[in-house]
Amino acid sequence: MLAHLSVNNFAIVKSLQLELSKGMTTITGETGAGKSIAIDALSLCLGGRAEASMVRQDEEKTEVSAAFILDNNLHATRWLEDNDLLDGKECILRRIISKDGRSRAFINGSPVPLSQLKSLGQLLINIHGQHAHQQLMKPELQLAMLDQYAGHLDLLKQTRLAYQQWRQVNHHLKQLRENSQQNQAQLQLLEYQIKELNELALGEEEFIELEQEHKRLSNSGDLAINCQKAINLLYESEEVNALNLLQTVSHTLIELAEMDAQLNTLPTMLNEAMIQLEETNNELRAYLDHIDVDPERMSYVEERYSRVLSLARKHHVLPEELYQHHQALLQQIALLDCSEEKIQELENDVAVHYQTFASCAEKLHKSRSRYAKELDKLISLSMHELSMEKAQFKIDVVQHQGQPSPLGFDHVTFLVSTNPGQPLQPIAKVASGGELSRISLAIQVITAQKIDTPSLIFDEVDVGISGPTAAVVGKMLRKLGESTQVLCVTHLPQVAGCGHHQLFVAKQTKGGKTETQMVKLSEEQRIAELARLLGGSQITPSTLANAKELLIAA
Repeated sequence: MLAHLSVNNFAIVKSLQLELSKGMTTITGETGAGKSIAIDALSLCLGGRAEASMVRQDEEKTEVSAAFILDNNLHATRWLEDNDLLDGKECILRRIISKDGRSRAFINGSPVPLSQLKSLGQLLINIHGQHAHQQLMKPELQLAMLDQYAGHLDLLKQTRLAYQQWRQVNHHLKQLRENSQQNQAQLQLLEYQIKELNELALGEEEFIELEQEHKRLSNSGDLAINCQKAINLLYESEEVNALNLLQTVSHTLIELAEMDAQLNTLPTMLNEAMIQLEETNNELRAYLDHIDVDPERMSYVEERYSRVLSLARKHHVLPEELYQHHQALLQQIALLDCSEEKIQELENDVAVHYQTFASCAEKLHKSRSRYAKELDKLISLSMHELSMEKAQFKIDVVQHQGQPSPLGFDHVTFLVSTNPGQPLQPIAKVASGGELSRISLAIQVITAQKIDTPSLIFDEVDVGISGPTAAVVGKMLRKLGESTQVLCVTHLPQVAGCGHHQLFVAKQTKGGKTETQMVKLSEEQRIAELARLLGGSQITPSTLANAKELLIAA
């Protein structure tokens, strides 16, 4: 439930601190005092639209925070756990609006996107506005109210998921059919482009190996001549070679080492160099012996190398990229291959997904029909209590199989008959303004009893109601307040007197600026305020007596 509301520099509110309790709390005040301003601020804290005009004049920012106690609110607790935002049994929402219109949101001190604030807010509190009766005429809202009362959250989620899967597969199938001719033309072009590449069948690393072999075979003559030249200089020349020179130097170093021990390591170092020289000579000799230019191999490598270069130019890619280009074309062909078998496979998938969706939609329809009958009775009885003794209410749930949607096949219409003998007709065509207000209130009170949120706000939903009917409304809301927290902004003394608690809103001017304040009333103050609502500006002993009677009756 909502335990505390803090509002600073919001519109005409400079500072407001409210401690709220269980049960039904009514909010009253003079016309224009801003009775709904705390609810407007709370709506902002729950993720409502922010505007720079909300910031009090000459102030830098607006700040609103709301503290909720999470006792028995399993949905909100689970949401906080899932989002790593749970901090004990209390949840604090905070919203800051700067004078340039920028907004920041926090949950338990952690900055969050506005979408998360809205998502959590729906699990903490439910606000019924004073224009709810106008919204009631919209078919989509009527369907939503029925689903909310029936607790269809999981079933709606399953239906929506099944619908999305069916739509996705069906869309893919339609694309294949619509693009089949275009795909065939593109497929023929790709097949023409890929024919030579398929015949070439180039390996992934083949071009690099081919390029190296082509280079070696093309230079085989120079390789043989230069290898023999190097062997002669190292080892085989009769006139002079590196090995003979090193042997001569080695004898000299041995003689020097005998004269001075400091030179003992030099003959060994030179000997190692001579060994390396001999090994180099042996490697060159072995390489030279195996240089054997095969004319057929040379012709094959030359022809294949040239073919790779030619196809690379033709496809506008580098030769080393030709293999990857070939694979990419093969993938495109696979994607464009719209064979009848593939279309048939998709058609089967569409049928399976549609059947899953239709099954979920049928479960929704049966459940909606059952709960619609339950609501028919409850709302009709509630309307009778609200001075519409002969009225009849009915929810018409009709399936339209040809119009699937994420919500199933159902179209819901609220029907009403306000007079005996009058046929049931859509609520917008039959009810007058006052009747519509009472019907809306009856629906909201009944459906609110099935809502999981622990706090409910009714913002002047009793507009157009007066007299004995107002007393019934007050009793309805008080009864609702016995099981959940109810906040009710009202101008009716009969409703205000039914509250377990009462807040008074007053507007005053200080230093040329208007301020709105909200205070909790004692029992004596409540009697005076109820008397004011009953009799206007002049409070008489009679109105005071009537006010006391209202409190006693409540």
